[in-house]
Parts: sequence; structure tokens; C-alpha cells
Amino acid sequence: RYVLARLRQLYERRSQDVILARMNVPSPALSEFARTHSSGFCEYPDIEDRLAFWAARARERMEIHDDSVPSACLSEMDQGLYGGMFGGDVRFLCDASAGWISSMVPPLLADWSEFDALSFDRECVWYRRYAAQLRAFVDSAEGKYGISHLILINHLNFAFELVGATQTYMALYEEPYMVRQATSLAHDVNLCVQRHFFETVPLLNGGTCGLTVQWVPGRILSESVDPFHMTSVDCFEEWGRAPIDRMFAEFDGGIVHIHGNGRHLLPAVASLNGLKAIMLGDDRGYPRSFDILSEVRRHVGNMPLTCPVAFRDFDRALKERTLIGGVLYDVTDVPDGDTANRCMDAVRKYRF
Repeated sequence: RYVLARLRQLYERRSQDVILARMNVPSPALSEFARTHSSGFCEYPDIEDRLAFWAARARERMEIHDDSVPSACLSEMDQGLYGGMFGGDVRFLCDASAGWISSMVPPLLADWSEFDALSFDRECVWYRRYAAQLRAFVDSAEGKYGISHLILINHLNFAFELVGATQTYMALYEEPYMVRQATSLAHDVNLCVQRHFFETVPLLNGGTCGLTVQWVPGRILSESVDPFHMTSVDCFEEWGRAPIDRMFAEFDGGIVHIHGNGRHLLPAVASLNGLKAIMLGDDRGYPRSFDILSEVRRHVGNMPLTCPVAFRDFDRALKERTLIGGVLYDVTDVPDGDTANRCMDAVRKYRF
């Protein structure tokens, strides 16, 4: 409850005078996964195998006294779920080093002329598989760990599933009516998927678990603005804001992540109605988010942030008292559990 109280203080913006941290130490469960799995395309994973993996990860996290809330994620129900529900060829990709299995589909439609033939049926194999896997995760967790919310495949993300990125971007100018049709369908399908999630997964002390944010009060969605990273802010305002605001309003708000090539969107994204936090991503070819946190803070005001940082840099800034407040730091390369727990003593005492 102490950890949840600290997280609540962050996400309810009660204070910019504290910092929080998740400590990532060497993981036997990840090492075992890397030993027994190969990176690359794979088959739909065995659910019992995934349940065992997440349970092992949760047990490890219990030894680390940081600001994390152990949770499992149905990462397999990624893009592939949404495309699969419309008959797409669902393909799975394993990242053995991260213990992660994601999904995707090639574009469903040859062009927009085939859009009217689309139909969604909750009895389709992929929706039934989603419901069954979700129930299996809830039954396995049994209060030992949480279930992380699922990412939305909404607005242009959904159009990408239908015709691919290139045709979607072209359609913004050549066939905007079809993009609006796809956006409307996306809202209905995402709403169905997310309602099912919250009907099946109990809230933890009135909040939602998430791998990046750990825990946020309320029924909180995980949204993606990735398609707009390669567009102007005006494009986001025209095509992204309204669908996201509409979806957040159906629940208690949401979070987003921003990659290196999307940082120009930060001021606009930070003003989304119902937004609870922004996760900053680090990408090759762009400054590390930790190194530009002061600049980011100027763009987003008191919006809660999550930021990756190597332990060496975090520990130095902690001792030098140069950290930025109102941030959950995702600290990588922590040598061991004892080091993590000693560091957390200083984190909890940190004030500006």
C-alpha cells in the first residue's frame, strides 16, 4: 500500500517534489527464457509457458523494494489481435532477451474499396482466444501480481492494419472519408476489447496495472500515437486528438508513450484530456530522454513522466541532487538486489 500511495501521489500530480524508481536487476527468469527461446518469428505461444514466465518474473520482483507493481502482460494480443479479428494473417515475433512475444498482421485489404466487406464478430477465433487467455491470466495471478492493461490499436494505428502505413498516409489527403470510416470502426472495436478487459480484470485497489507506469488510479488505457511521430503537429491535431479524447472519456483516462522521433508532439500530447502520464522512449539516433528531461519538462508542464536511465547515471544524479521531480525512473543495469534496495532508501528520502 505504501508503493501505491507513492504512485498515486505521482499520477494525481500532488507533488513535483518527489521521485520514484523501478530497479531492473539481473533476472534468472529472463535468462532462462533467452536460453529456451530464439528471437525471431514464432508460433502462437503456449499459454502455460507464458503464465509460468510471468509468475517467475513476479516472484523475482517481490525481492526488490522499489516503486514497481509486478504485473503480467498479454503482449501476444498486440496488433495481431485487432487484425486477426477481421481475418488477418496473425504472425508472432519473439524477443528472447526481453521475454517478449508480440503480434502483427500484413495489411488486410488490397485497397480501400474492400473496406465495406469488413465485419467484426465476437465469436471469431481471435476474440475467443483473447477472452480465454485473459481469463487464464487472471486465474493464474490470483492476487499474486497484476495484469497490465493492453495497448490500443486505435485511429491511424488501426488504418495501418487495414491498408498499411503508406496507403494510410496518402489517404489522409486523397481519401479522408475512408480514414474517418476506419477511425470510427477502430473506436468501436477498441472499446469492445477494452471493456472486456476491465470486466474481466479486477482493479487493484481501485487502479490499473501497467508495465511502464506500474499502477495508476482508475480504469486507465494505454494509447499509442506512433503514427503521428512522422507527421506534423497539425496532422496530430486533425486526426489524432479527437479519437484519443473520445476513447479516454469512455474510461478514466490513459497514458501514452513517445519515441525519439515523436518528441515534437510533446506539448500537444500533454494537453490530451484525461492523460495521466507520458512514457519517454529512447531510440537510436536521438538524445537519451534522461539527458533532456529539463527540456521535456518545459514542454509538458507537471505531466507525470516515466524515463529510462542506466543505474550509473541515475546513481550519480541522485547523489548530486540533479534529478527532475515528478518522474518515475526506469533504472536499468542495476547490479543486484542489495544495490537496488540501498539505492531506494535514498530515492524515498529525496526532496528538492
